[in-house]
Amino acid sequence: MRVVSETELRAGIRERVAAAGTSFYWAMRLLPEARRDAMYAIYAFCREVDDIADSDAPAPAKQAALDRWRREIDAIFAGTSALPLGCVLTADAIRFRLRREDFLEIIDGMAMDAQRDIQAPSLAELDLYCDRVASAVGRLSVRAFGDDSAAADRVAHHLGRALQLTNILRDIAEDGERNRLYLPRQLLVAAGIEATEPDIVIRHPNLALACDQLADIAERHFADAQAAMAACSRRAMRPARAMGAVYRAQLAMLRERGWRRLGEPIKLAKSTKLWLALRHGLI
Repeated sequence: MRVVSETELRAGIRERVAAAGTSFYWAMRLLPEARRDAMYAIYAFCREVDDIADSDAPAPAKQAALDRWRREIDAIFAGTSALPLGCVLTADAIRFRLRREDFLEIIDGMAMDAQRDIQAPSLAELDLYCDRVASAVGRLSVRAFGDDSAAADRVAHHLGRALQLTNILRDIAEDGERNRLYLPRQLLVAAGIEATEPDIVIRHPNLALACDQLADIAERHFADAQAAMAACSRRAMRPARAMGAVYRAQLAMLRERGWRRLGEPIKLAKSTKLWLALRHGLI
């Protein structure tokens, strides 16, 4: 059997990321090749575990699949992984000092989705969820970018939350179809919404009040992330600045569209994404 080289493995991962057509792909193009390939491998891992959490499999089957990935993370950091993606991540973990606990936190976040349909979590639970599924990704990312300082971890803390909250606000209708609702209970109650069932909340006339409050929280995280970047390597933070700019623009588009037309998608043109990536990544 022919042994597949690391170069071939990475080429396959790169093609998967490019085919996904995400904002992530454009921002990562600002990185040198080795760091960019590490980010593509991190992205591929996140897609693997996210697909498990979002599958139609029964909860026990999802948990079993996530547990297999927990064992795989142990193998990656022991240098014994036999999976193509695992072999690539072993090299990246050594090269860029990626941390085992951040990978495990991501899996823990996916487990929160796999265990039950999240509906109107508390602010504390939502913050924990965002930390696991987004800020933990950020903590891996800033190391791949080239900055493992405390300030870089603060960027990951705030920017991860800002991006995830923007995703939540963008995907309210889509999540509702999966019987999920990530809008926090305290904001719903403050808006006069006692229900937690997605279909009821989505139709409630006061939905906009809760969404605006969550958007305000996201904006504060964007601002705090930008402030933390000032203490980081400017070169290393180029992709973070670009991602922040793209998602902040999406949040502004969501506010402009309003919260009564949830089925109406908002999407930045590729040319706009590229312009934002260049402007905030190169200046």
